[in-house]
Amino acid sequence: MQRTDQVVEERLLKKERFSTRPPVNRAYFEKALEYVLVKIDQNLEIFTGKFPSSSSHNFVYRAIDNVEWTTGFWTGMLWLGYEYTGEEKYRQVAEKHVKSFKDRVKNKIAVNHHDMGFLYSLSSVSAYKLTGENQGKEAALEAAELLLSRYFEKAEIIQAWGDLADPEQRGRMIIDCLMNLPLLYWASEVTGDQTYQQIAYKHAKQSAKYIVRSDSSTYHTFYMDPETGKPLYGNTHQGFSDDSCWARGQAWGIYGFPLSYHYTGDEKFINLSKKLANYFLNRLPSDHVCYWDLIFTHGEEERDSSAAAIAACGLLEMSKRLPLTDDMKGYYENSALHIVYSLAEHYTTKDVPHANGVLKHAVYHKPRNTGVDECCIWGDYYYMEALVRLLKDWKMYW
Repeated sequence: MQRTDQVVEERLLKKERFSTRPPVNRAYFEKALEYVLVKIDQNLEIFTGKFPSSSSHNFVYRAIDNVEWTTGFWTGMLWLGYEYTGEEKYRQVAEKHVKSFKDRVKNKIAVNHHDMGFLYSLSSVSAYKLTGENQGKEAALEAAELLLSRYFEKAEIIQAWGDLADPEQRGRMIIDCLMNLPLLYWASEVTGDQTYQQIAYKHAKQSAKYIVRSDSSTYHTFYMDPETGKPLYGNTHQGFSDDSCWARGQAWGIYGFPLSYHYTGDEKFINLSKKLANYFLNRLPSDHVCYWDLIFTHGEEERDSSAAAIAACGLLEMSKRLPLTDDMKGYYENSALHIVYSLAEHYTTKDVPHANGVLKHAVYHKPRNTGVDECCIWGDYYYMEALVRLLKDWKMYW
């Protein structure tokens, strides 16, 4: 009985952390977004014909070709910049990128994976939604077709990586894919073909059933038997261990499930997102920016500012979908504000003059020692998205 009381008390104490809002107002977030725009302007010339690398080295992104799964995040930042400011310089560069993405999908350059959503929702769906031009629409629909080709009917999942016959990758789904599904939902909306929606919905349900554990933590990856549909086992790829909870994966779930709720109306997705959010928030250190794996709640391990930025966007999207009668709605809104406030106060590169990234203290792949305690381009994107969400009624690119 004493242990139960201690657990309840701990939860109440942690909930108290987000009972009030941080000391922020509109002007505060406008200033924070202005810093992001300054960094974009500094990078605009070098990243017109090229793209930032996935993670920085000494806080500086390299210029790369359009071959990584992460290149859409930079183009997404340009579209956010254009949408928020109306300045044509951002649109002009972004439209050059849309052509690059159309060439990439047409020629099937580095597309043997499920990350079509990360690439094409932010670069091409966004272009179509903001400008009405067909080049983005056409590129995104081609990308949606490639994503469909990775679907296993009996397992009802989209394989994450590699050749569909590769025994190491065959039947593997990962939690990140929840952010790729909106490309399929959108494709159904614009074509009227419900196949895209049906497959996305099935994958989301399998993710909810097998990737989310009973305590509301998540596996990074889960394997299914493609021939029989039998669930096999979960493990990690970038987390601390198979039974730990990789922070960025949990953040993908916090954001990804409300997106499927938005498109399907299935309330189990929004309810599941709340449970994932509770697990995440209960494991945050005092400054509200998570460690790279949620098995760590204190100590010297690296933080992951990029996971924090993703979670903030997910919390804002989720809370927007909750009814006013949900007594946790304000709690989730406040938690997102606290996370963004902490990122703006302590995690930007404003004290690193040579940096060309926005958020420091991000982690790409800790087990491989890649992009550890650096800038990661998706962290920069989601931080910017969170700020835009706080400053306007943003219509999602997802």
